[in-house]
Amino acid sequence: MSHGSEPQEIKGLPANARRALSPGESYVPLVPQDGVPETTPRAITMGLIFCAIFSMAAAYLALKLGQGIEAAIPIAILAVGLSRFFPRKNTILENVIVQSIGANSSHVVSGAAFTIPALYILAQTPGSGVPTPTLWQVVLVSFLGGCIGILFLVPLRHHFMVENHGIFPWPEATATAEILVTGEKAGNQAKELAIAAGIGALYDGITSIFRGMGEYLRLDHVWVGRALRDKFMSFNFLNSAATLGIGYIIGLRYSAVIAAGSFFSMFVLVPLFHAIGQHVPVIVPPGAKLIADMTPEQVFFAYVRIIGVGAIAGAGVMGVLASMPNMIRSIISNMKALMNRDAAAESPKAAIRTERSLAGSMIAVGLVTSMVGTMAFLSFGLGIKQALVPALIATLVVMVISFFFAPVAARAIATIGTNPISGMTMLTLVITGVLMLRLNFTGGYGMFLTMMVGGIVCTALAASGAFSTDLKIGHWIGATPARQIGWKFVGTFVAALFTGIAMWLMAKQVNLDGTMALGTSIPAPQASAMKAILEGIFGTVSMPLRWYAFGLGVMLSLVLRMVELPALGFALGMYLPIELNTPLFLGGILAHLVNRAKPGTSEADAKARENRGVLIASGLMAGGAIMGVVASFVKLKWTEGFPLLSTHQAEGALGEWLGLAALVALCLYVVVYSRRAKGEA
Repeated sequence: MSHGSEPQEIKGLPANARRALSPGESYVPLVPQDGVPETTPRAITMGLIFCAIFSMAAAYLALKLGQGIEAAIPIAILAVGLSRFFPRKNTILENVIVQSIGANSSHVVSGAAFTIPALYILAQTPGSGVPTPTLWQVVLVSFLGGCIGILFLVPLRHHFMVENHGIFPWPEATATAEILVTGEKAGNQAKELAIAAGIGALYDGITSIFRGMGEYLRLDHVWVGRALRDKFMSFNFLNSAATLGIGYIIGLRYSAVIAAGSFFSMFVLVPLFHAIGQHVPVIVPPGAKLIADMTPEQVFFAYVRIIGVGAIAGAGVMGVLASMPNMIRSIISNMKALMNRDAAAESPKAAIRTERSLAGSMIAVGLVTSMVGTMAFLSFGLGIKQALVPALIATLVVMVISFFFAPVAARAIATIGTNPISGMTMLTLVITGVLMLRLNFTGGYGMFLTMMVGGIVCTALAASGAFSTDLKIGHWIGATPARQIGWKFVGTFVAALFTGIAMWLMAKQVNLDGTMALGTSIPAPQASAMKAILEGIFGTVSMPLRWYAFGLGVMLSLVLRMVELPALGFALGMYLPIELNTPLFLGGILAHLVNRAKPGTSEADAKARENRGVLIASGLMAGGAIMGVVASFVKLKWTEGFPLLSTHQAEGALGEWLGLAALVALCLYVVVYSRRAKGEA
């Protein structure tokens, strides 16, 4: 839906919910009356449980694939569906609270998982001097950033929700509100979602914990795989239901762009590096042995993925530059709104439940407390001596950037449904890093403090954008803003805690060869791009080839931008190992097969198939991701899990053919069951 087009009505909401109001017209929400159960113990408990579960699942997928998940829609479906098992069904206001609390999982993960893993990777790099983050440091970074983002958005609630009623399209809020309003339909969907999640969990559990079939299908026992190996190429495939589900959700076009990046890396750049390396008789850093003696995968990890890091960084910076005019206009508009503050909270109308927000004095106290807490954390919580002055400067950077850009993030969510936090976080790292160098605060501790600042800002921007969606849903339906805001802080803490736990688990996980999983089998692509930026600012890496490759990636992202291809998606594909992107592409193909309408297919049937397909894919994604976190727990003690097949069998012909057969069966389930859906008469 384009900005400025006449939005469609949401069935069940008032007719003027999604259009601009006429002069003198006011919007009356779906539930205007008082006395309807809202913040009940049941609703709060459900919201916090969903928040914890989806935080860990989202962290796993963000680190594994570089793709976050939007938890609002699955949580809304589950809230409506599970309430049928209670003697009294949830009211729609209770479901709004469940969704609002649970959705914290998405934005907290976006902030933490795209930044802090860089510190875990740097800590394992010899000579970096970067300490390993503790669990509570990760939790505090996420919690402080989330609180700051929420507090900077609250004064603009009236501006976004009331003054601009019907102006913005609000894509995600629209989809979530439709589910909450059409409760009976969502209740039936909850069963399908739960079944798909169970299948996803079982499938990924068999591969990752029980090793009942091949997890990485290298096609060594299929003629295609052998032919590619002869040409120094490889076509690997991660046998994962979660990855397949994500590919389905992002669709054929974007998954094809990501896969194209992988194909370019593995089928063009890897053979090119190998061909040149045949004539290089010395070891070229960062490689550990002669290029002529490397496998295609080793060439990729040593050299080619650095080009992908540069492309990710270049795409992020260009995204910020391209959106700068809109950001400036947004900042000016937001500044005008802030001058008026949230008038509803101060006026006599504040007695109306649906207009009751936080008073300006409470917001001011909250911001001061967050600022003092951030400064104390950066001064004394990082284990760095004589950090008071750098911490003071860093705290000012956090507050100033969050003040200007958190509302911009909210406006981006309201308009196009996506939040450009990666580029703005890179900008934060550059500003903070330069200031730290000016203060002679260099080395590992300078990088550590700079990345912590990036984590706080990234989470603040993500929180502001996500919370604007929650407030809009509440405005349409009739939730109490003050209650949404209050419980949002609690949900932010729970999300920060479980995101930190998930990240800590994956940082502890090691590969079978003893190497650290984070940065290799768990790639953390955005964090790796942030790591490269830190190394460039602080000059910790002197290998010329590394920076030539990084610069080549930046130039490639510029070319992609010029030909109007999604530069960030292609760059992610170049960076991520091919085995992660091939199932994404397969998921996109399945989405195309499900959504392709035959002649004579009614619009209702086509929509029903599309909805069921997305529902199944969401279940596979959530169930598989949760099992990935469980596998991380298990492998802390049992490194290989509980294998049914030996390593030789799993990586040999038996494991490969079992994996291919299971994958075909999973694809048939997604396509056949989705296409059987029928629309309502």
